[in-house]
Amino acid sequence: MTLLILAALFWIGVHVGLSGTALRGKAVAAVGEKRFMIGFSVTSVVAIFLLVQAWQSAETTFLWSAGPGLRWVLAVLMLPAFVLFMASHKRNPTAVGAKGLGEEPRGIQRITRHPMLWSFALWAAIHIIGNGDTASLLFFGAFLVTALAGMPSIDAKLAARDPEAWARFSARTSIIPFAAIAAGRNRLAPGEIGWMPPVVGLVIWAALLHFHRGIFGVPAVLM
Repeated sequence: MTLLILAALFWIGVHVGLSGTALRGKAVAAVGEKRFMIGFSVTSVVAIFLLVQAWQSAETTFLWSAGPGLRWVLAVLMLPAFVLFMASHKRNPTAVGAKGLGEEPRGIQRITRHPMLWSFALWAAIHIIGNGDTASLLFFGAFLVTALAGMPSIDAKLAARDPEAWARFSARTSIIPFAAIAAGRNRLAPGEIGWMPPVVGLVIWAALLHFHRGIFGVPAVLM
């Protein structure tokens, strides 16, 4: 469990302590944007490898049990996570290296300006609730903390990079899904999202629901 704690802290430290603070700017100034991104990518791969290895070998204590009914609810809630992830790849100004901040928010950006991070946050939270043990709490909790902390961190970077474009973009979007729409600052436009994200998300969701036991050793739902 100690190794898992250290691996989780390393993962969070890399993505929140380094990438999400002023240390990133200092590192970029020292080595350049391209070298920083290469180093950051390699470090992220190492961090997730260590995290997975530590999780698989950690002793764990069960805190609660998710019954069949709850597991089905959690399985259904995974569907929007896949749809958000697929939709996040289409003209997403908040993604790494993406452009279009000065353009009118379209598609999934009308719902939330951080669709990819929300997909990770949903995935992590659902697996914490579904597994109900200390090792999973640390493992998936590391991803949940990173995703939730990453949203305001990315917002701050974009605001510093282009204050005028950010002011226009943030006025029409929201971190919380549907908040901008509910406030009347935007509108829902499903046609802009297209058919591919929901269809591909549904296919991946159904495939993992069926093959979850074979891939990960445990069923997604209990019959």
